[in-house]
Amino acid sequence: MTTNNSKKKICMIVQDPEVKGGIAAVTSGYYGSVLEQDFDVTYIESYCDGGKFKKLIKALSAYKKLRHLLRTDAPDLVHVHSSFGPSFFRKYPIIHMAAKRKIPVVNHIHGSALDELYTNAPTWKKKMVEKSYGECARLIVLSEEWKKKLSVIVPSDKIEVVSNYSKIKRDLIAQDSLDARFDKKQVLYLGRFDDLKGVVDIPAIAYIVKKTVPNVSFILAGSGDTEPTVNEIKRLGLEETVILPGWIRGDEKEKLLRESAIFLLPSHMEAMPMSILEAMGYGLPIVSTEVGGIPQVVEKDVNGKLYAPRDVESIASGIIEYLTAKDLYDDASKKSLEIADNNYSFEAHIKKIEDIYVKLMK
Repeated sequence: MTTNNSKKKICMIVQDPEVKGGIAAVTSGYYGSVLEQDFDVTYIESYCDGGKFKKLIKALSAYKKLRHLLRTDAPDLVHVHSSFGPSFFRKYPIIHMAAKRKIPVVNHIHGSALDELYTNAPTWKKKMVEKSYGECARLIVLSEEWKKKLSVIVPSDKIEVVSNYSKIKRDLIAQDSLDARFDKKQVLYLGRFDDLKGVVDIPAIAYIVKKTVPNVSFILAGSGDTEPTVNEIKRLGLEETVILPGWIRGDEKEKLLRESAIFLLPSHMEAMPMSILEAMGYGLPIVSTEVGGIPQVVEKDVNGKLYAPRDVESIASGIIEYLTAKDLYDDASKKSLEIADNNYSFEAHIKKIEDIYVKLMK
């Protein structure tokens, strides 16, 4: 990227764009965007997929690159993308290095497991969190709920809410597209295979739906520990109904989003899932749970159905309702895209980020 000395300099701490997860999905959208037109952005990658040694080398390389940048061409602001768990500890020295140089730090927090990091943590860990978050000029969170939760650690006026964003595909609410997707009866899940995502509940949901909608199919695309889910699929005899293609991206992901009828996310805990916003941009009705920032994005009985986590019978009933009532399906699909376009556009997201930058660099 060509340096323009008239622009304020931003150092953004990101993941390798190939990382399988929501943070990389968010930050990948920044490359080549208007953000780079308005600011001189330098990206430093601090995390990658792979084994522990590979991840350690990536983090150490990020520390070295940041230290060199701070000494030779110090940025006007450092924007860190972080989560809870190991991500917090990886970003701890980065935040401290920048704060020590009196450079404002924006800590953009994407995680949802605050209890483990802080609420139920031992005293030493709480002090680390308080010190690190206290050194940040701003914390960015994904929903008002998370602003309230984090305000027990830092003053609420240091916390900004910036929702994730959606890229809008307006052609997908044309009637022929809606008809084709409704007829296909394909339910899509995109994300990690872990306990918090509730993906292991999906075979039981599929088993119930299949009794009413025999030609339904479920595509569970993602990475992680698939064994519990696969075991449930086999136990229920759903090998031809529930398909696991692995982690997908690019054209294959685009194809699934364009062809699927419903997006399913039965999470037990969330912040604000990028996957739901992405699906809404494709005009998909959402069936999900009332956790984290999801109710902020999905308007219940407008563009989606929301239920309690693990309530597989109710979640299945919501899917059945959409797959058997065409008018209801069409309305929810159009509303999904409308809500995404009005409230969660990429342009609005970038403007909020830039407004925070400008306030902190006055």
